[in-house]
Amino acid sequence: MRPARFKLPGKKSLAATGAMLLVASAAGVAVIYSGVYDVSAIRQHTAPVYWVLEATMRRGVRRHAAGIVAPDLADPEMVRQGLLLHRDSCVQCHGAPGVAPGDAGKGLLPVPNNLAQTGAEWSAAEIYWVTRNGLKMTGMPAWGMRYVDRDLWAIVAFVKHMPRMTAADYQAMAQEASASKAAAPPEPGAVDGDPGNGILAMQQYACTTCHRIPGMVGAVAYVGPPLHGVAGRTYLAGRLPNSRENMVRWIRDPKSVSPTTLMPDLGVTEQHARDMVAYFYSLEEGK
Repeated sequence: MRPARFKLPGKKSLAATGAMLLVASAAGVAVIYSGVYDVSAIRQHTAPVYWVLEATMRRGVRRHAAGIVAPDLADPEMVRQGLLLHRDSCVQCHGAPGVAPGDAGKGLLPVPNNLAQTGAEWSAAEIYWVTRNGLKMTGMPAWGMRYVDRDLWAIVAFVKHMPRMTAADYQAMAQEASASKAAAPPEPGAVDGDPGNGILAMQQYACTTCHRIPGMVGAVAYVGPPLHGVAGRTYLAGRLPNSRENMVRWIRDPKSVSPTTLMPDLGVTEQHARDMVAYFYSLEEGK
């Protein structure tokens, strides 16, 4: 018996496939430019759109979290610390056992998951990856710029513990955790700036809501001046001589430089400011 031979598709088959792809692309462009799809958050997605978003998200998370090894999450103190962090940053959208989400969370689309189910169905590595990196097109923020790794894993420990909690358990643990809340560890010393981290930091501090920044994709913003060539300017804010250290100062405490400036204090850490400055100087050096 001869083995089956692989047969290449003929020209007609390839042409038909190409035509179908062309028609599908044209239909997609027509939907985009017609404005017919309802983008309001008050109307749910169609079933096909929701399936595409959900399937893309789940498979993307599984792939990127595959190599992450979770630490031991059974430490009760770690779970209590995770509850406090969850209460500060997560309960507004996700709620908690016996606690409803806030109005912002209830108004999002897709509606944020109930984390008791997430804790039961998702792996610790997957929950960590999402908590650290966030999710596009869901409203889920990235917490990797706000919390150190130890705190991110504490949140994971609490989410994994949540499926076993009643509303009374949650209230009791919340009171216990608040009573024994430890002081925040000091901010680690800053090191030389990293341009790659700088562009990530600017995204996470929402700099593109006011500025056009080379290399960053976002809305065309005119609230603040464009930052192209900022490292080569003579002054910052029209008054502070430009240098790396002064740019760090301007980013972290703009009111100390210009009390009337519209530039807000974004709570930028020393390290993140140095990363941003390194990015701007790398653009000048790359000319």
